[in-house]
Order: sequence, then C-alpha cells, then structure tokens
Amino acid sequence: MPQDIEFHLPFPRSVSPDLEGARQCNLAWVQRTGLVGEGRSLHWYTSWDMPLLAACGFPYAQGPGLDLCADAMAFFFVFDDQFDGPLGQNPARTTALCRQLIDLVHGAAPAPGADACSVAFADLWARCRDGAHPGWIARTAHEWEYCFATQAHEAIGRLRRTPADMETYLQVRRGIAGTDLPLSLGERAAGITVPAAAFHSPQLRIMRQAAIDVTFMCNDVYSLEKEEARGDMDNLVLVLEHTRPCTRDEAIEAARREVDGRVARFQELAGQVPAMCLKLGLTGPERTAVATYVEIMGAWMSGYQTWQTRTHRYTSALQIVPHTGPGYFDEVLGA
Repeated sequence: MPQDIEFHLPFPRSVSPDLEGARQCNLAWVQRTGLVGEGRSLHWYTSWDMPLLAACGFPYAQGPGLDLCADAMAFFFVFDDQFDGPLGQNPARTTALCRQLIDLVHGAAPAPGADACSVAFADLWARCRDGAHPGWIARTAHEWEYCFATQAHEAIGRLRRTPADMETYLQVRRGIAGTDLPLSLGERAAGITVPAAAFHSPQLRIMRQAAIDVTFMCNDVYSLEKEEARGDMDNLVLVLEHTRPCTRDEAIEAARREVDGRVARFQELAGQVPAMCLKLGLTGPERTAVATYVEIMGAWMSGYQTWQTRTHRYTSALQIVPHTGPGYFDEVLGA
C-alpha cells in the first residue's frame, strides 16, 4: 500500500500552539462561506483536519495568521475535489469557471448569487492582501492564476486516459497542486519580506522548486489509489510506470529517488545561502528574513508530510466517497 511508504525529510517538525483555536475558527469559516455543507459533507471534511496541516506546515503561525493558513488549505482541497466528477472531464467548462476565479484574483468582485467557491476565495484573497507588500501581492496573484488555469489541462489529461511525459506532468502538476502558494503564505504568516535579489537568486529559486516538487511527489504516492480510481493521470507514480515502463513497486521506488534527490539538492544549496546574502550586501534584518524563508520551506515539507500520513483524506477516501460517483458531497463551484 502506498500509504506505508516512508520518505526521509530531514527538517525540523513542530506544531503551532494555536491548533485548537484554528480548528474552531476554520470550521466556522467553511460553514459561513458555504464551502462545506452539513451532515456527511461536514463529517468528511472534519476528518481531513485541515487546521492540523496549517499548524504543522506553518508552525510559527498563530492567531489570525494561522486561521488564514487553515482557511487557505480548506479552500484549496475543497476546490480541488470539485474536479473529481463530471466537471473534471470537461476542459471547456473548467476553463470558464476558473476564469471567474482568476478575475477575482485580479480585482473583480463576486457576482450576485456567486457560488461558494467564489465567495470563500474572495474573502480569503482579501485577507491575504490586507497589509501585504505589493511585490508579494503581485507574485501571489500569479501563483493563484497558475493554479486555476491549469485545472483545465488536468481535465485534458483525464480525457487522454494516459499519463503525460515527465516534463508535461511537472508543468501541470506544479500548477494544479498550487504548491507555490503555501510558501508565499508562509512568508505572510512569519511576517517577513524576502529581498528580491535573494528571492530570485539561483539558490532560492532552485530550493523553492525542490520544496514544491517534494511536497506533491510525496502526496502522489499517498493519494495514488484515490486518484487512479477516479481516472487522474497527473500522478508521479503513473507517469513513471507509463514512461519507463516498470512495475508499480519499481515506480514507487523511483518516486522515492526523485524525492531524495530534491531533498539532497535543497540541503546542498541551503549551505550556500549565507555567503550569497553577504555577497549581495544584505543588511542583518534582510539576512534574517532569508534565513527564515529557508526554514519556512523546510517546515512546509516536513509539516505536509506529518499531516498527510495522519489524515483520513487518503486512507478512507474510497470508502467514504466511492469512485463510482463524484469525489465530493457538495457541488460548490459553479452551482
């Protein structure tokens, strides 16, 4: 079983002290926005424990900062599940619905009677922007746009019914996973601004890509059975199995090597960051912000791993939401 696979992620692990408060606030938020309904839907959502993901992935976040991270995780996963049904095999309709969310990213207001996804995202994005650095807002807006725009390409992959090549898979998977976004949320939660010269340095760009890839590659292994049952093609194990070709066990082991290589590269480059900052002439506070950002990336990798090996989202998915129907209880996108 893929859930039995272990990955070595040598980064510190801790949990925000405000976890319980975040659980209460997040539950109220998903119900207030209509993102999650009552009964079975609420029970299933609660079993995911999205606030635990926020508390482990952003252990330094507290109070409203942790609430924002928990709500962002809730939005993303509920939104993602909306494509585990007919919508996920209709690229044109997916494009139209996601275009509405992209408009919200760029300043539009939700239309009267907007669906719950639009209402929840508009609230979330307004809170993200409040008091944020203009550079952060511009960058994060692009990350949301990438996430929304690539959903249609995942739908095209489902219609194709065969996995793509590795390069195509990475371009789509990095988008639909929205994995840039938690690192940006981490900056907000930690209250830092990373100087542009350091943020776009070769070291941090490569490290950021490694952290992004490690997160969704590990997730692809744990969510393999859920995704394969629903016809998803953008999964690392399926791509490796199809393109090599190789057995399922060999593909899972190859996935582990992909993760190991990225972790090793991340650690190698992390050792170069202090000297790079000195050469750039960064001030003491700026160097501290960069060092904190490196810690944010490590915390996200280890925190996500902690959550996904505990949540019922993957271990119970096919029993609670059978693959013979949509992968959700409530239609909250375009309803």
